[in-house]
Amino acid sequence: MSVLVYTESENGKFKKAAHEVVSYAKAVADQMGTSVTAVAINADNSESLGNYGASKVLSISDDALGTFNAKKYAAAIEQAAKNEGANVVVLSSSADSRYLAPLLAVNLEAGYLSNVVEVPSNTAPFTVKRTAFTNKAFANSEIHTDVKIVGLSNNSFGVVEAGGSANVEAFSPSIPDSGVQVESVDKATDKVSIADAEIVVSGGRGLKGPENWGMIEELAEVLGAATACSKPVSDLGWRSHSEHVGQTGKPVASNLYIAIGISGAIQHLAGINSSKVKVVVNTDPEAPFFKAADYGVVGDAFEVVPALIEKLKAFKAQNA
Repeated sequence: MSVLVYTESENGKFKKAAHEVVSYAKAVADQMGTSVTAVAINADNSESLGNYGASKVLSISDDALGTFNAKKYAAAIEQAAKNEGANVVVLSSSADSRYLAPLLAVNLEAGYLSNVVEVPSNTAPFTVKRTAFTNKAFANSEIHTDVKIVGLSNNSFGVVEAGGSANVEAFSPSIPDSGVQVESVDKATDKVSIADAEIVVSGGRGLKGPENWGMIEELAEVLGAATACSKPVSDLGWRSHSEHVGQTGKPVASNLYIAIGISGAIQHLAGINSSKVKVVVNTDPEAPFFKAADYGVVGDAFEVVPALIEKLKAFKAQNA
């Protein structure tokens, strides 16, 4: 009765979240006295998952699973779970995993808990701590079904290297017709992904226009960060909707979130509240973001950000 974990990859490479969910699954498996089996879809170097605690990797190489499709992926993971007799399935909290988890729960007749932040405090009944009320509180929730599905909140457990090795086995599930046809997929290949970023630099209407976004991108480049924006900015067409973060956009759980010229509407704060350290730069000392931030600078972004970039470049040059 192994713990099964779905490991996300892109262009053949595992995402950071994949290493975190395997690390978490290993901790759960140790509690239960069992092992971890990972599902890798069209990924290279699957044996590397052994370094994070996987004993076995079911490697799926199938052109039918080339582009993410929740129904097809859920069917593949369902068959892997039944093949392994897994009673715990671990997923990340990415947009893709949140999409497929309910489908997988139906297929396996399993209970599903999202936003989990810790290993189970008890395995009988299976009890986990998770965030609630848009990350303003915690809840200890139980799953009583035979199969349990856990959605791990990003950056909540961390990546733990176990130093082991994994046995890789080819796995060929039966892939159903989903009724969905993908015409094309456009991806930004030259930027750090918001989902995988340790640091996110985000801008709002305080930047006054898209022509001023150069300093946001420069600061992000210096920090090795992803760029993001508030909903009004994407609605105005200043930035792509793919950069919109918040409750109605992409959730952010980075180690550092820098908000520049963002007042801090409740929907925005709800979507970024899982970030560990939040910094705000705004001219308005009464902006709501200051109440949620760990650090704040009351000042003009057009003065503060260039000075910050200059100091960071000097610091990096001294420590090169």
